[in-house]
Amino acid sequence: MVEDQLLCNESAGLHGQTVTSYALNVFVVTLSLLIVCGNVLVIISVIYFKQLHTPTNFLILSLAVTDLLVGALVLPFSAILSMRSCGFSSYLLCKMRGLFDVLLCASSILNLCCISIDRYYAVCHPLTYSSKMNVHVTLAMILVSWTLSALLAISITGRGITHGNLNRRCGIFIATKESSPGPIFEFYIPAIIILTIYLKILMVAKRQARRIQNTIKSRTALSKMEKKASITLTVVLGVFLMCWTPFFLSIGLYSMGKFTIPHVAIEAFKWLGWSNSVLNPLVYAFFYKWFRRAFQMIISGKIFQADFSSTKL
Repeated sequence: MVEDQLLCNESAGLHGQTVTSYALNVFVVTLSLLIVCGNVLVIISVIYFKQLHTPTNFLILSLAVTDLLVGALVLPFSAILSMRSCGFSSYLLCKMRGLFDVLLCASSILNLCCISIDRYYAVCHPLTYSSKMNVHVTLAMILVSWTLSALLAISITGRGITHGNLNRRCGIFIATKESSPGPIFEFYIPAIIILTIYLKILMVAKRQARRIQNTIKSRTALSKMEKKASITLTVVLGVFLMCWTPFFLSIGLYSMGKFTIPHVAIEAFKWLGWSNSVLNPLVYAFFYKWFRRAFQMIISGKIFQADFSSTKL
């Protein structure tokens, strides 16, 4: 999933200092800054404010750390390597970039999967939620997510370094038969899990809303609850699928060899997938008023004026 190494040519090192490359640099810097700033706000909020020290927010913290590293490491290295000339040092950097790419993107998606599981127990089993989804369980889920991501990254990028690879240019994606199992474990299985869980949550939320209607005879309350649940789950699923489905679908078709898909199109889909890291803070944090209050206090510098860690948000 990480890199398709194209053959180099002698002018490759001089290529790239064009209007297109400068536009790419501006885009990468802007996207990286947005990812870093958005996720730094989430990280500081969860660590600083005691009210946010909950199992759910620890999962959001893990997701924010993952997305932060995507913006700080993967995107800048991808832009630099796409314009560097070939050589042994470039090949090593390409491998390192590929390793972090798979590790962090897989971890981001698996963290989303863990958050969906947490929301499932919160909505569908509220009476047993606190016992089933405690801090220890949450930390175990985070550890499993990072471990599986690391194993997947090593299995895909852990190939031997040979001199034959030095005449190839570092690209953004890899699409071979050897790498085909990667997207299955990295995207398709987590996507199916997330989709199934959120559909279940939506069904339970509607049933709960109908019970409220039968109890208090309030169609207004029913309408508001169903609308809020529908909008929230639609945004969660929509953003996730919109960002990652085009890339993994195009990679699958490309690997089959039955469809001709331009490399530039697949690379564009890859950048769209990376942009999910800047949207996650909006989806999983800005939906909650206590995060919005925390962000306001951080941006205004209020937390540096006194100890507000115990403030009720």
